[in-house]
Amino acid sequence: MKTLKVYDAVVIGGGHNGLVTAAYLARAGKKVAVLERRHVLGGCSNSEELWPGYQVSTAAYVVSLLEPKIMADLRLRDYGLKILRRSPSSFTPLLDGRSLTLGSDMAECQKQIAQFSKADAVNYPLYCEMLERVARQLEPLMQRTAPNPLPLPNSWRKKGVLSKIRNGQQMWEMFQALGELGDDLPHAMQLLSGAARPLLENWFESEVLRATLGTDAIIGAFQSLSSAGSAYTLLHHVMGQAGGARGVWGYVQGGMGGLANALAQACTDLHVDIFTETEVCKILTSEGKVCGVALGNGRVIETSVVASTVDANLTFNRFLDEDDLPAGFRTAVGAIDYSSASMKINLALAETPKFSCVASDGIGPHLHGTIHISPTVDYVERAFADALAGWPSTEPVLEITIPTSLDETIAPAGKHLMNVFVQFAPYKLAENKQWDDIKEEFADRCIAQIARYAPNVPAAIEHRQVLSPLDLERTYGLTGGNIMQGAMTPNQLFFMRPVVGWADHRTPVRGLYLCGAASHPGGGVMGTCGRNGAAAILKG
Repeated sequence: MKTLKVYDAVVIGGGHNGLVTAAYLARAGKKVAVLERRHVLGGCSNSEELWPGYQVSTAAYVVSLLEPKIMADLRLRDYGLKILRRSPSSFTPLLDGRSLTLGSDMAECQKQIAQFSKADAVNYPLYCEMLERVARQLEPLMQRTAPNPLPLPNSWRKKGVLSKIRNGQQMWEMFQALGELGDDLPHAMQLLSGAARPLLENWFESEVLRATLGTDAIIGAFQSLSSAGSAYTLLHHVMGQAGGARGVWGYVQGGMGGLANALAQACTDLHVDIFTETEVCKILTSEGKVCGVALGNGRVIETSVVASTVDANLTFNRFLDEDDLPAGFRTAVGAIDYSSASMKINLALAETPKFSCVASDGIGPHLHGTIHISPTVDYVERAFADALAGWPSTEPVLEITIPTSLDETIAPAGKHLMNVFVQFAPYKLAENKQWDDIKEEFADRCIAQIARYAPNVPAAIEHRQVLSPLDLERTYGLTGGNIMQGAMTPNQLFFMRPVVGWADHRTPVRGLYLCGAASHPGGGVMGTCGRNGAAAILKG
């Protein structure tokens, strides 16, 4: 094997977390290489010209969770990152001719909600204020390395005195943050461990409001609104501030690849070497520590540090030999839940969708935000029940965005892009059915469902791309098609992510670190995993 340049650190994966990790390491004076298997950077947060003139956000499609500190530290706005704030942010059409539109104007939100319930119109600002207070206290905890409160045996992981002191300090800081919640502590505990359905039913009586808010609790997850832990998924989606305020989501101008481009430029100016179409086949070790990586072309890169931003399954089960890891650790990794039920449909349209419940032509404000096809909580629960039985939902939950409503740079003049995120499309199908055989038929069903609300959509489609859970796995290296690199259920969060005792980005192999969504705090376009992972590497 031919040895290439020696680096202080090699980052596996050129997604947003990988680029963030590389940038922070390079800022500290390290010589860093980023190795990306695909031809394009960004991982799931990328843009591709699928059809002439269209820049399609093929997987991730909106941003809010990206840390403002990362944006400032890496000067991403100077490198061209522009986030287009969506207002209104949410539109739920109904078949009876009504609709619910929500945004940042609280008075207008209350007016909209009052169509369905005057009591809910009163409660809605109280609910939003509660979420804001809880998120304000908990968000800093999510942006730090998770402490380990468990008395782990030495056979599992040895911890030095300094590490134990640091853990104790972190636990005390967490205790203090929870204490600051005061009367909101019961709400916080329900959000951290409870189910979304009873939470929403305690606050609101109108089905359309419950269902609209409840979609945040299931997106990217294989769980129902009644599942324990679904309330945290809801909270997770309202904590970001990249859109200008907490919980406000925006489009990246030029598509999600605009973020990857800005990060790549920051890395380049920091002298990071970025290689695309460069597949890692193996992490090389010697005497229990990293010594390099072997590439698909037979070459080797020498390094004492590898930052992996792919998931734990690939990192530990594909890139390492079995005897590189303790048996107990390998067993724990093998038990990680990658249950997935997400699918993505990208459409190029000749015209904007025309929803029957809105008297509007062209780009009305209702098209700026996320369009929810999920009129009731029971509708969502039925969709989940189908998937639990191994079938794509008969009536799927659809989250639809029209990024061209705010961004004219991503499609030819007069044309539009529609992103459709589908729940529930189970990775594992019943009766030995295969996704390659049924995905187009299921996409037809999804489009037919949209047509019930916007009849002009089927005839307006000029191009389409369908990414099944299997496609997400093959294209983006996501085990089971899970976009979070592992289910974000209570047993796989915080100090238990990726496995108990190893939430500080370190691994049993010295010099090998997890810096992607498989680590705390998990999935979403936030960059925190990459930033905290880099900090762990620099501490050694």
